[in-house]
Amino acid sequence: MIDASDPDNPPLTDTDLAAMARPPLARRVRRRLGMNQQAFADRYGIPLRTLQEWEQGRREPDATATSYLTAIGHDPEGVARALAAGRAA
Repeated sequence: MIDASDPDNPPLTDTDLAAMARPPLARRVRRRLGMNQQAFADRYGIPLRTLQEWEQGRREPDATATSYLTAIGHDPEGVARALAAGRAA
């Protein structure tokens, strides 16, 4: 329980919350799946270096890559199956 009267632990303000950095989408999705970078990159056909750049904030995924990461986040098994089917064809 948050105790607003505790001077050593004041509640965060809206400004404090806005200033907090949210981890990049690629990192959030990968961690939610419990995969390391190499396994995630291999499974979803993303160059490892590209994934590392996205996760470290040195590059931002474009709109297509953002949509792809979102799809992976929503249906990781479905995306993996679709990729496997495409590779087998």
